[in-house]
Parts: sequence; structure tokens; C-alpha cells
Amino acid sequence: MGLDIFWFLPTSGDTRYLGKSDFGRKPTNAYMRQIAVTAEHLGYDGLLIPTGSTCLDPWVTAASLVPVTHRIRLLVALRTSISGPTASARQAAALDEALGGRLLLNVVPGGDARELAADGVFHDHDTRYDAADEFLTVWRRLLESGETVDFAGKHVTVQGARNIHPAVQQPYPPLYFGGSSPAAHELAAKHVDAYLTWGEPPAAVAEKIANVRDRAAKYGRSVRFGVRLHVIVRETTEEAWADAERLISKLTDEDIRLAQENYAGMDSEGQRRMAALHGGRRDRLEISPNLWAGVGLVRGGAGTALVGDAPTVAARLLEYADLGVDTFVLSGYPHLEEAIRFAELVFPLLPGKEPVTLRGEAHTGGAFDLRGRPADPPERR
Repeated sequence: MGLDIFWFLPTSGDTRYLGKSDFGRKPTNAYMRQIAVTAEHLGYDGLLIPTGSTCLDPWVTAASLVPVTHRIRLLVALRTSISGPTASARQAAALDEALGGRLLLNVVPGGDARELAADGVFHDHDTRYDAADEFLTVWRRLLESGETVDFAGKHVTVQGARNIHPAVQQPYPPLYFGGSSPAAHELAAKHVDAYLTWGEPPAAVAEKIANVRDRAAKYGRSVRFGVRLHVIVRETTEEAWADAERLISKLTDEDIRLAQENYAGMDSEGQRRMAALHGGRRDRLEISPNLWAGVGLVRGGAGTALVGDAPTVAARLLEYADLGVDTFVLSGYPHLEEAIRFAELVFPLLPGKEPVTLRGEAHTGGAFDLRGRPADPPERR
């Protein structure tokens, strides 16, 4: 069986260095389209469109990709804390129809109470998951049968709710979800189709998979598994590690301190686990063979990268696959170039993937020069 390999849209901006530098790419829609079209032509299976206060709106971004993509699936955030299940069900059905059945949904209750407060939501950690449970109960009923739903919960109440136009995918577009707390694992076991973990060492990932699998079995369900990782792959291992160090070469100790203080103020168990992998220290970043925690020094969310030559990175991915993982959601800096490099070097070494060559038509989303500025489009052949 082949693996699903997804790429990532950097909707909060892209860069060649973490920290302060004179290099950066704004998250323009033209650049998002270029990455999406390139990823599709390279053979990636999906695109994660993230969410957050610094990101472009994921639903608007996904809708903008409808006319320029044809095969690749879009994994779009379903924000259970800041939207209602009825309107969200209608949105999902409409976007799935527009995409011809290519929509996937990433359930996000929220990981930063301060960010949620700015959206008018003041739930604590476990309350967010209780509310997400009620949301998904209603949401799934609306899409599964088209029935009129009355529901009175502690956090969600609807009367006469109905979704008239069904999604292409039945009973509904697949639900993905990531979370590390017991409450998150219980939500995954009860509702979602695929559980995603950030890139922890394989032994820790195995423990999380076992926990979610056991919880799901109590509901008579099974869940698929995936890992969210960065990648730094080069023709030689020495080049890869040199580029990993280059990525954080402009970081100051103050940059790291301020970032870690910010993440410590979050109530996300996953973020706590990411921070614990490196403790804010530059001298302990290889936390498992070829698994490097440098990104997490100043970036929230997924903070680890697989670093090495193509055979090494492929072997590490297959170690996760041996645990039961069938989906990898990958990213790298800058995202356009790393998407090309990873596909060309690693795809031939993975089951179900073929050698790739980037064709000229992959640039229809708008080309950028090496400084991230719009450039003249290449000649079409």
C-alpha cells in the first residue's frame, strides 16, 4: 500500500531563515496558488491549509484553489470553537462539491486561549473538547443523513437544523485531527477518520497511536494515523545538516527566549511536548536519529524536521509507517523549493510514488524570483 504524502501552504508567510532576516515571502494568493499547482504536478496527495490569527483565512484560500487544481486534496481547518455546526456543514458540502470530492477537514478546537479570546471564545482546555464533541455530533448528523436535527447540549443547541445539499463524499468529507491530551485522544476516538501527531520520536508516536486505537475500539471504530513533520532533504547528509544549521543561523538567544515564553503561556499539550523535546537549547536539537527540533525553537505547532539525504529520510518515514502511519503532512523552507526537492529526491524511494519531473505548466499560479518577488512567467512549451 502506498503512503499519502501531503504538503503545506505557508499562509502566514514563507522564508529561507527563521528569525529576523531580510528574506521573506508574503503569503499572497498568487504564491499560494503557485505552491498548490506545483505540488499537484509533482504528485503530492494533499495540501494542508493551516489556520490561526497570522494565517490567511483557510476557507477563502481553499476556494481560490478550486479553478487551478484538479486532483490534489485540500485539508482545510474546521474550527469547532468559533463557528456553528449548521453553517459549517453547509460550507463543507458546498466546497466539497466545488472541488469534485477533494475536500478533507482538519478539526481544530484551538490550542491558544489568548487567540481564542480575540475571537470571543473563553473556553478552557477541556471545555473546548467538550464543545467540539457536541459540534461534531450535530455536524455529522447533518451530513450523514440530511435529517432535520434538534440538539440541546451544554455548548451547542440547534433547532430544526438541516443541510439540504449533500457533500460529494459520503457520508461527509473525511475528518482529520491532531491533539495530545487525553481529551483530544477521546475526541479522535469518537469522531475522526484520521489522527495526526506532530513529529515526536517513533516510540512516543507509537504510544499515542496505541492510546487512540484502544479508545476508538471502545466505540467500535477504527482510525487511520498520520504524522506532521518538516523535512530538510539534500543530495548528501552533510548538505542537509548544513542547511538545518543555516535555517536557524540568524536566531538570537533573545528570539528563542521570547518564543518559548509565548508557547509556555498556551494550554496546548502538544505544544508543551514540542517544547520539552529541546528545552530551548541549541545543543540538544537532534532528539532522535535524523529528527531535529530546531524549527520548534521559534515556531509553534510542528517543530521537528527529518534531516538527511534521500535514502535516510525515506527510511525514517518508513519507520513511522511500520507503526501504522499511512499519511505524512510535510513542509520545508522555502516551501516551493523544498516541495520540489523532496518530491524529486524522496518520492522514488517511497511505496506508491513515482519519479517526478516538474513541468512548465506547474508555474501557472504565478512565478517568483529567488527573493520572493513576482517574476515574468516562464515560456510555455
